[in-house]
Amino acid sequence: LLWGLGPRDPAAILHSLRRWSEVLASKYVPSLASYNPLTNSGKRSLEKHFKRLSVVFSRTLASAGKELKDNFLKALAEREEANRSGKMTSVIFIRDYNTLGQEVSGYIDYTHRLKTQDFEPYFCGKKRLMPGPSDLCYYNWKTQTSTSNSSPNFEVIYDDPNGLLFKSKRDKTIRVVWFQSRSSGTLLQSDLYVHVMLYDRSVRMF
Repeated sequence: LLWGLGPRDPAAILHSLRRWSEVLASKYVPSLASYNPLTNSGKRSLEKHFKRLSVVFSRTLASAGKELKDNFLKALAEREEANRSGKMTSVIFIRDYNTLGQEVSGYIDYTHRLKTQDFEPYFCGKKRLMPGPSDLCYYNWKTQTSTSNSSPNFEVIYDDPNGLLFKSKRDKTIRVVWFQSRSSGTLLQSDLYVHVMLYDRSVRMF
């Protein structure tokens, strides 16, 4: 939680705890203004607040506490916290059939979807994650409908001779997701989809 702070810096720890408790956990964590981290009671209070804050963060993870059997859902769960916190950006490729029986495929900005959709129904198995016309790229093989959209995290470059590219808006790096029928992503075996792949990139925080 408190990146970059060492165990010998109690004042910085207290300051960060106050800031995080006010911004993210005001409903669950009382004020820390009266706590002195140098006393035994202060140390116990800090430990208690660490535990409470961990509970707050676990409640924000849609995959928390879910028994996941499919490899794809497990992979999404493993990446959820990193994508929510900004430490990682992941692009999901899915090819499958929609509710009308039409084959569709597309690329999804996982980080953006997590911020704009409730993923608990996906992890619970009540809904299936599918690409749509508003995602990075979308293609309906039946209707020949094709769309591409940049997201808050990626700029789509679809007319480059090197293939389909996603340019990170944060660090300006280029990610080639398709080139001459080869892919730079991780192929996952899934019982829920015809074809799924994940493209991950760690983001430098400082």
